Amino acid sequence: MEKIVSLCKRRGFVYPSSEIYGGIGGFWDFGPLGVLMKNNIKQLWWKTMVEEKENIFGLDSTVIHHPKVWEASGHLASFTDPLRECKSCHKRFRADKLTREKCPECGGELTEVKQFNLMFETYVGPAKETANKAYLRPETCQGIFINFANVVDCMRPKLPFGIAQIGKGFRNEITTGDFIFRDREFEMMELEFFVRPGEDEKWHDYWIKERLKWHQEMGIKKDNLRLFEHPKESLAHYSKRTVDIEYKFPFGWAELEGIANRTDFDLKNHSKFSGKDLSFQDENGEKFYPFVIEPSIGVERIMLALLLDAYREEKNNKVTRVILSLNPKVSPIKVAVFPLLANKPDLIKLARRIYEDLRKDFMVAWDDRGNIGKRYFSQDEIGTPWCVTVDFQSLEDKTVTVRDRETTKQERMGIDKLKEFFENKLK
Repeated sequence: MEKIVSLCKRRGFVYPSSEIYGGIGGFWDFGPLGVLMKNNIKQLWWKTMVEEKENIFGLDSTVIHHPKVWEASGHLASFTDPLRECKSCHKRFRADKLTREKCPECGGELTEVKQFNLMFETYVGPAKETANKAYLRPETCQGIFINFANVVDCMRPKLPFGIAQIGKGFRNEITTGDFIFRDREFEMMELEFFVRPGEDEKWHDYWIKERLKWHQEMGIKKDNLRLFEHPKESLAHYSKRTVDIEYKFPFGWAELEGIANRTDFDLKNHSKFSGKDLSFQDENGEKFYPFVIEPSIGVERIMLALLLDAYREEKNNKVTRVILSLNPKVSPIKVAVFPLLANKPDLIKLARRIYEDLRKDFMVAWDDRGNIGKRYFSQDEIGTPWCVTVDFQSLEDKTVTVRDRETTKQERMGIDKLKEFFENKLK
């Protein structure tokens, strides 16, 4: 984990937020490579969950909803963590994580357990009054439920169908840690898949298998994934059954994605609190509240798992090569283009032409610093799958070398074949 944190800061994946002022716990900024990797993850999720499915529709709801949304969803009453505070140093700890009755920091006496609501409060309008109190959303799915009738009216779907959303969530976590695993500001990718009551268990099993397959297709090793069935006593108030896909992080097995059977709780409650009928009428005229299957994953968590799974080191003649063996579709940079020597105008001119041509279709890096070996190693460290080098033979026969990140083997090919080569590799 320490090596990943160091690499992320050094190479522009992740920075501590507000670092010049000492940072702020649980908040992270994503640098040039981090933004590219996050966008790749989101695009791949969206392609799988929306574009390749006939019956799933997209949505982008607001971060702030009407306060009654959180009353109806149960968040005001039950979205809490048990909290104990030290009477001496006044630091706060989750009661369920404490192993003794004394403060783990200073040994002081702890208060009794209090329930701490995890939602961030804010105010809408110019006056900071109770009447204007609102909350930053702790999850994106409520925006889907309150727009259920709108989507049904516009799209006229038949069951089963889904509504998908990617967006920011905010949770005022008592304790953060493990880098970007548990944050106070994060991005979620959620699907609410609406099914007939009675068919929910079949569809729940379907989405567990689909999501497990997706993680492996993203490049996570099968041995580092497992399913965890939540016992009845630990289920959320809305859940009939929840299965987590867990990843073997350096700090232990932990949730990567949750797939929950939320029953008809949300639609029923929002109907009750809003006075609007959110039932569904099928082609036979029957009206009922659909059950909901919800696969939900944090972008930062899958990014961390992918980085950890891809990281490896190779030692050769006392030289260590760091490689991020990322799935090329996830890699921030797809291709790097180099002139063999940075002081030869003819090489630079041809290399620039190739770079400009390829960047119309791919995310391409240009590098002419230092010797060619160091440039290769630099691209290996950020997960770039292929490097194109323009040498003196390129000036004669219009061919270049293409180096593979995994094998370090180089293949010579015509400049006019490069685009097709990379397109095929990325399919």
